[in-house]
Amino acid sequence: MKRVVVIGGGVAGIAASIRLAESGYKPIVLETRGKLGGRATSFEDPRSGRLLDNCQHVVMGCCSNVLDLYARLGVADRIEWQPETWWANPPRRPDRMRPAPLPAPAHFAPSFLRMRLLSADTKILVGKAMRHLLRMGFAGRAGWADRSFGAFLDEMGQSSDARRLFWEPVVVGACNLPCDEVAGNHAMQVFQEGFLAGGWHATMGLATCDLRSLYDPALEITSEAGGSFRLGTSVRGIAFDGIRANGVVTDDGLVPAAAIVSTVPPDRLLKIVSGPMRASDPRLSNLERFETSPILGVHLFFDRPVMRDDVRAYPHLVLPDRDTHWFFNKGVDASGLHHVHAVISAADDWMGLDEAAIGRRVVADLHWALPASRGIEPVEVRSVKEKRATFRASPGIDAIRPGPAPGGNGIPNLYLAGDWCDTGWPATMEGATRSGYAAAAAITGSGGVVADVPPGRLARWAGLR
Repeated sequence: MKRVVVIGGGVAGIAASIRLAESGYKPIVLETRGKLGGRATSFEDPRSGRLLDNCQHVVMGCCSNVLDLYARLGVADRIEWQPETWWANPPRRPDRMRPAPLPAPAHFAPSFLRMRLLSADTKILVGKAMRHLLRMGFAGRAGWADRSFGAFLDEMGQSSDARRLFWEPVVVGACNLPCDEVAGNHAMQVFQEGFLAGGWHATMGLATCDLRSLYDPALEITSEAGGSFRLGTSVRGIAFDGIRANGVVTDDGLVPAAAIVSTVPPDRLLKIVSGPMRASDPRLSNLERFETSPILGVHLFFDRPVMRDDVRAYPHLVLPDRDTHWFFNKGVDASGLHHVHAVISAADDWMGLDEAAIGRRVVADLHWALPASRGIEPVEVRSVKEKRATFRASPGIDAIRPGPAPGGNGIPNLYLAGDWCDTGWPATMEGATRSGYAAAAAITGSGGVVADVPPGRLARWAGLR
């Protein structure tokens, strides 16, 4: 009676299986690929033999649930924390945003005011909008679920410089959509919880190992509970008797279960549920309405250092108003080459390009951001296209994001998870983890989503609560 089938071995599926195992259940995780992690994983490059991440994934200090998951997996010590963010501003050296030892929301004020990238007028405009975000509080952003963040910036009188040099780089990187296309509440959450709530909230964490290694402990934890991960197992459908889901149909036959947790994206779920199931569960009625937004990751390898100037080396760079959005310094690999990982979010215009064209555009942005790198060309380029990287957190989408449990009007033992579900977050690893935790709690009656990191006292007094 405690056998639960989890469809999908991504972050949501791992989170659900760990919490189920801890509660005495036996999760059977079915994953089509031969590895864990879903869209946040690594692969062995057949050209070079290197183990490469699909894309650079970042965790923030405010991501309480994914950090909790790392702790349960015993891999929290594999996250390196970077409190400062570097913004390219050629021909000058990059600007640095770093929290000062001041109470939130004043902690970023000194470094923000020192940024040479932004004019004094632009800083005043950004400050005006930030004050409004602070005063509206967390509850106030709910009123923007059906309007774009671009409309909010218009109401705040933000200039084109403010939008392209500050707001757009942050929103596109965090939400995988530009300001005019993302729901206002999701972009507002990024600034309220990532910028205004406290210095720790904005601290950026990057894995010091390949992403796939972060999930390996899940195999042992699940096995010790009597469950298993069945990698390379394709799910064909869900068995349904008109009332309950009886199991999952795979290429190897039926896997029976007392409960089923689907953690796959909506387009994949649409393929494995039947018409009678959709008619029986309102949560399945809007699957085709979810759209996706792509991300492009580009691995560059150089025979000399490039992420530096005559003063210092940079762990990463934000590129305002450029086609490439981030560069991450991955250090020197086993072959002695310097590894740089570029990330392009909302990469619709890049999906039709071949690897050579992608490499040229990305390297041109690197040379723009760091003039000292001009003349240095990569030895190797490897691009990775995630065409369905995230769901589009567009205005109105929250109204159709389903909860984990069926309530009183649905298939009673079918549970839903995934970053596209009703997590209160945009498409992030934090959202995926929250959904997995929520689904497991709906089954076990215990556990659940970990509480948010609270804002600082002064920030709460100012309205951020």
